[in-house]
Amino acid sequence: MFDNAQAAPGTARTVWWDGAMASPPQPGEASSRTRAPRTRSRASHSLESVLAGAVEILDESGAQGLTIRALAARLGGGVASVYWYVSGRDELLDLAADSVLGGVLEATADVGGGDPIEDLRVIALAMFDAIVDRPWLGAYVLRDTATQIHSLQLYERIGEQVMRLELTPRQSFHATSAVVGYVIGTAADMGQQPPEAVVSGELSKDEYMAGAAAQWRALDPAQFPYIHHIIDEFDGHDDRDQFVGGLDLLLAGLRLQAGR
Repeated sequence: MFDNAQAAPGTARTVWWDGAMASPPQPGEASSRTRAPRTRSRASHSLESVLAGAVEILDESGAQGLTIRALAARLGGGVASVYWYVSGRDELLDLAADSVLGGVLEATADVGGGDPIEDLRVIALAMFDAIVDRPWLGAYVLRDTATQIHSLQLYERIGEQVMRLELTPRQSFHATSAVVGYVIGTAADMGQQPPEAVVSGELSKDEYMAGAAAQWRALDPAQFPYIHHIIDEFDGHDDRDQFVGGLDLLLAGLRLQAGR
C-alpha cells in the first residue's frame, strides 16, 4: 500500500492499493494490474470536535492518556475518523495545544494601541492563565509553528508590542524571547503534577505547603540566611502573585531599555 503526500487536516487523502511491484504494461497490453484509487469516506466529526475531545482527555489524564483510540472512543467513531484530520498523535498534540492558545489569541484581540509595556502585560497574563492549570500544555506550546498557526500568531502579537518600543531587531528578538520564555517556563513549572500526598488526598495543597514552610523554618539561619529572610513571604504565597511579581520586574527592565 502506498500513500500520497500527507494532506492538510480536513482534506481528503487518496490511498492507492497496489499488488506486488511489477513492470508497467507494455504498449497495447491491457493494464489489468492497475486499479482505480479508493478514497476514504469523510468522517462524521469536525476538526473542532476532534481537538476539543483531545483537550478534554489531556486535561483529565495528561499527555500519557491521549491516544488516537481513546479519542475515537470518546467521539463515538473509529480511529479512521480521527486520522481524517491528523496524521498521528504528535500532530494531534500540537494542534490541541494550538487550539488552547487560539483562545488566548481571541481573548487579546483588542490589545494594542495603548502603552506597549501594559499591552505586553495583558497578553502575558492571559497566556499564563491558559497554561498554568494544564500540566501537559507547556511542552507543546510553540513546538511546531508550521502546524500551530494560532501559536505563531500569538508570538507575532507579542513581538508587535515589543516593536512599538523602537528597539533594535536584536533587542526586540531577545525581549520577545524573554517574555515568552518566562511565561511558558513559569506556567509549566507552577502547573506541574502535585506531590503524591496531595494527589492521593492525604494532604491538601495548603497543608503540604505549610509542611514545606515548617521545614524551611527549622533550617539553621546561619547556613540559610536567605531562606529565613523570605520565609514569611513563601508561607501561604499565591502562585499567580509570584508570577506577576517576576513579570513586572522583567517588563520594568524592558521599559528602561526602551528609555520609557
